Amino acid sequence: MPSSVPPFSELLANTRESAVHLELRDDYGSNPRLEAWQRGERVNWDDRESWWHPFHQTIADAVARGVVVRRARVVSEPVSEYIRWEHYVTQANVSAGEEIRWLPRSKAISLLMPANDFWLFDGNLLRIHHFAGDGSHVTDELNSDAETLKACTAAFEDIWQRATPHSEYTI
Repeated sequence: MPSSVPPFSELLANTRESAVHLELRDDYGSNPRLEAWQRGERVNWDDRESWWHPFHQTIADAVARGVVVRRARVVSEPVSEYIRWEHYVTQANVSAGEEIRWLPRSKAISLLMPANDFWLFDGNLLRIHHFAGDGSHVTDELNSDAETLKACTAAFEDIWQRATPHSEYTI
């Protein structure tokens, strides 16, 4: 059955002030770019055409409109191979204009966190991601329930305050 959730690009195009993304998993399943990195292939950051994807342009367009895009990643340490690769390719997200921070799980013990990754658009619409145990994406859902929005906003902001900016987080 096709998803009734609009594409990310449409949700972000309708965003006026802020988009925040919370990532809580240590592995998001198989990925051709991850597999290439595992084989030793590296991104030529000087050749933007080789790594700039439509997603990055969508982020850059939103940032150019004045939308603040923040991403917080809660990770186990030592990090998984997936997170090691994700840290490496985060340069693309930063180049697109995202602000990114990392929070080791060991520093998150007193924080209450939602069970799912999500995007929160302008503080009033959640796109919640559902994953299988192996990290593969199952489905997304939209949610605008006031209590859920309040809880997810508070969780993200608490994580953001404790997290380390990408430029300072080393693996």
